[in-house]
Amino acid sequence: MAGRRKQALFHREQQEARQPPGDSDPHGLLALCDPLFRSTDGSEILRMAMAQVGALAPFRLEAGYLLSGDGIVRVPSRDSAGGEAVDRRVRELAEADGPVAVPTRLWGWAFGLRGFGRLLGYLVVSSRQRPSEQDDLLIGRLIRLTSAALSLAAAGHRQQHDALELSRLREEHATAVQRLDSLRSEMRHQRIVHETLAEVAARGGGEDAITHALYELTGLAAVAEDRFGNLRSWAGPGRPGDSPAPPAERRQEVLRQVALGPGPVRIKDRLIALARPRGEVLGVLAVVDPDGTADERTLFALEHAVRSLALELAHVRGLAEVELRLRRQLLEDLLEGTDEASAYARSEAVGHDLHRAHHVVVVNWWGRTADDSFTQAVERAAATVGVRALVTRRGGRVVLLAEVKPNGDALHAALSRELGTRDGAIGVSRRCESPASIPRRYQEALRALEVRRQSRERDGATFFDDLGLYRILGPGSDRRELEAFVGEWLGTLIDYDEQHGTQMVETLSRYFDCGGNYDETAAALTVHRSTLRYRLQRIREIGGRDLADVDTRLSLQVATRVWKIMLGGRG
Repeated sequence: MAGRRKQALFHREQQEARQPPGDSDPHGLLALCDPLFRSTDGSEILRMAMAQVGALAPFRLEAGYLLSGDGIVRVPSRDSAGGEAVDRRVRELAEADGPVAVPTRLWGWAFGLRGFGRLLGYLVVSSRQRPSEQDDLLIGRLIRLTSAALSLAAAGHRQQHDALELSRLREEHATAVQRLDSLRSEMRHQRIVHETLAEVAARGGGEDAITHALYELTGLAAVAEDRFGNLRSWAGPGRPGDSPAPPAERRQEVLRQVALGPGPVRIKDRLIALARPRGEVLGVLAVVDPDGTADERTLFALEHAVRSLALELAHVRGLAEVELRLRRQLLEDLLEGTDEASAYARSEAVGHDLHRAHHVVVVNWWGRTADDSFTQAVERAAATVGVRALVTRRGGRVVLLAEVKPNGDALHAALSRELGTRDGAIGVSRRCESPASIPRRYQEALRALEVRRQSRERDGATFFDDLGLYRILGPGSDRRELEAFVGEWLGTLIDYDEQHGTQMVETLSRYFDCGGNYDETAAALTVHRSTLRYRLQRIREIGGRDLADVDTRLSLQVATRVWKIMLGGRG
């Protein structure tokens, strides 16, 4: 039965296809084709089909639906008659065609709109009577036309989507290729940086090698400085002339700004990075970039170069600290007395020639303890005046074993500049011909220092060679015997000065210091010549001594020197 019905419908369609054009479209289906297939909007296509249902008597439109991401969605139309019951029924069909019960209507059917093997939507129609074969043919044509138009629109959307997706994929591919090329380039550059700096390290290159490598890698002038701003190495054009380091406050502010950054920091025309192994700033590495051309590659090279510099500076400092300890320990042993063969071997190991003649120098500054800063100040001052020495600390003083006899005034002046005050003394021994003589020369330097400390002009340098009589009045003398000697020769004068508030002992001391010259002595004491004559006469009377006697004069002169130097001018 169904087969005969299909054959009849097919026969009727063939007949209608052979009819003239004017009579072949009484229900407007052919006229509907053009707008249906021109539209790319599925809702618009379905609404046009829904509007055409009324022209296919005896059908009435109940509802139209489209399938979307949210499921089956009703397309609004003023021609729709069906309500929520129709909506529920369409969802119950689960994408199949089927009957729909409509009140007051004998017949209702949900036609599935399909294309590409899937459901695109529904068109629900009803009739007061069961449709005839002709009616089935007409509604079938509308369903097929609508399905085809929806399929074409969907295909167009899909094609457009595919084209957009293809374009997006091509853009992503091009971007990925570009990123890959960039990544390869970056990796190549990073490999070059690593290999260049590794080669510098393998060759034992120092600061100069690192700055030259950084210049070659970046094309920008590279500069290494110490933490105080002193230039240590420059590679590239524009090397500045010799100039003093910046003020300490300004330099500290620069270091503070760079330390706060996560990496190199731009300050004026430089990108600056800190070499700070274990957190301590040992130096600074920078590239000079006045035009602001530095990029990520420049930063990468600078960051890795400053790490190499930090390792180099830490290594240099470690070696310096070891050498310093060895040199100090060698000097300590020399001052105490040590085997000469061992001394020569150890001095050669630290780069010091003990075969040359030396002088022991002892430095003491009033109110300054012999700490690292004081010791470093002494070393810098010694280097300023051309003195190369082993250095150590002893008893609150700094001791040097100098390869040359220093210029005392120049060394004291250099130390005064380093420490900001002249309040200090230097004692220098006689010439050391061998390591065995160093302990004795150390005692001589101490004696010279003590003589300077006890003298009227206590700030300055004193050489043991220049002490003369003071050589026997040093720390090695027995103090009790010296006090007894002074009491024997000057006791009455000392007592007289204490009782009367006079300066008889000081007058006698100045008289001897001036070689017995009345005018020089009077000038030194700032008194009149007649006053000096009166004081000397009173000294003869009070002390009971004949100043014209040679032995008496010598004893009195020695006594006044001991009183002044060893006893500090006290009774």
